Amino acid sequence: MPAPSPFSRSSGAALAPVVVFGLSVGFPGRSVLTDVDLLAQPGRRIGLVGENGTGKSTLLRAVAGRLPSRAQVSGSITVPDDLVLLGQEPPFRDWATVADVLAMTLAPLREAVADVERLAAAVGTPDGDAAYGRALELALAHDAWDADRRAAVAAARLGLDDLDPDRAVGTLSGGQRTRLALATIMTTRPTCLLLDEPTNHLDDDAIEVLTGFLTDLPGVVVLASHDRVLLDDVCTDLVDLDAGALGTDGRGGRRFGGGWTAYEAARADARRRWEQAYAEQQEEIARLRDATRIGTSAIAHNRGPTDGDKFIYSFKGGRVDQTLARRKKDAQRRLEVAERDQVGKPPAPLRFRGDLTARATGRLVQVRDLEVAGRLRAARLDLAAGEHLLLTGPNGSGKSTLLGVLSGRLTPSSGTALVTARTVRELTQDPQPSDPARSALATYDAAVGAVADAPALRELGLLHPRDHRTAVGNLSVGQRRRLGLAVAIAAAPDLLLLDEPTNHVSLALAGELEEALSTSPGGIVLASHDRWLRRRWDGPEVALASW
Repeated sequence: MPAPSPFSRSSGAALAPVVVFGLSVGFPGRSVLTDVDLLAQPGRRIGLVGENGTGKSTLLRAVAGRLPSRAQVSGSITVPDDLVLLGQEPPFRDWATVADVLAMTLAPLREAVADVERLAAAVGTPDGDAAYGRALELALAHDAWDADRRAAVAAARLGLDDLDPDRAVGTLSGGQRTRLALATIMTTRPTCLLLDEPTNHLDDDAIEVLTGFLTDLPGVVVLASHDRVLLDDVCTDLVDLDAGALGTDGRGGRRFGGGWTAYEAARADARRRWEQAYAEQQEEIARLRDATRIGTSAIAHNRGPTDGDKFIYSFKGGRVDQTLARRKKDAQRRLEVAERDQVGKPPAPLRFRGDLTARATGRLVQVRDLEVAGRLRAARLDLAAGEHLLLTGPNGSGKSTLLGVLSGRLTPSSGTALVTARTVRELTQDPQPSDPARSALATYDAAVGAVADAPALRELGLLHPRDHRTAVGNLSVGQRRRLGLAVAIAAAPDLLLLDEPTNHVSLALAGELEEALSTSPGGIVLASHDRWLRRRWDGPEVALASW
């Protein structure tokens, strides 16, 4: 049975910390978090990092009190009253309109102002003073009198003022939905904000707005992100849920003061210290094991008795036996301590070992005057074997649509898109599993079963072997992303289409994918908002314009 909820709300000051102590979270058959502590104080912006599946999203949901009922939870969590979680998918109904969302956001702030004005008439009475004070504190904490102006400014800065207010949320792109969600939190200004991959789907302008908002927010910010630039620009501290036995400080701690660039070097150093400590301890354990097997020859080496010295030898032999027993006992005691206190063996890091494409020849793609009504215009695009093309542009410029046309998933309204590559594979932004109950390994095998000489899933280094038997529906978003990439590259395509490939994946894999992109012999068309990747891109680039 699930443990009683550890969740509680803090009271008192408007700005309060998040305090997590000894948090463990598991689900039937698997443990996700074990004995996690976290202190997030107002004014600190904490970035959660770690490999896919280490529990970043689970920790955010636990802090927000949003874990499913089947979760087994222990430990304690204290949070401010005014907490907002923005998950990887904004929590809006598909049928709600843009105007509905903004109206629902403003409603409690307008109500707070109305409460202050209504309760002002009761000032001077004991109950009236208390009620008015509470209402005024709430309104001031959210600057409720300025809410309508902030909503208009946020919508304008995020490019939402061009959207039809009556447009349904379900018809918006991923970037537009995320920007709409950001507009709501910029309007309400919560005192505790939890964000899960907040820059997914966002273009540069929207990320700049988000960065400024987060750095100015006076309360608590805890975010999980693959965006290395955001971690550098926003975070005051990082918490690594996959820090290893020695942690980030050599003593098992998970917390690092600073952004990603500094932590990347510190993490590599921590790994080297762990490997060195393990090697030294194993050498000491081996030496102590040898000492427990020591014989008398090591103490009285080449000293046999003579005819006239047998009594003395017998006497001294007893001394030798006593010394031997003492040394063995001491070695055994020290061995037990060393084995008890040894650090665990550093696990082999999960490293991508596959090829993104096969070697191809000739022209792979030719686009002329391509149009998809209301979504995309592309006058010209050519791609030859061995070329890698980066698609850029703001949200709504049609990057995902173009990839869908090249893969054959979408049909153009006019123009031509000639794809002559023999094998084409596409990694979409949010691939949905056809059977969430099927294991990751079975899903992979079914998808690549007809591919000759397809590599085994374990050979690609994309999904940890312990997760191969896990149902796809129980994998994290990042793990499902890794599985989708494995399926795409297993076919050894001549042409690989990648839509935001570094979204959701760990920072380590993002770097490995960038290295693989530089050496891939086939054709690649890549759409990305990843600023870290784009700053290092040295190939051709096509910038699409908004429709």
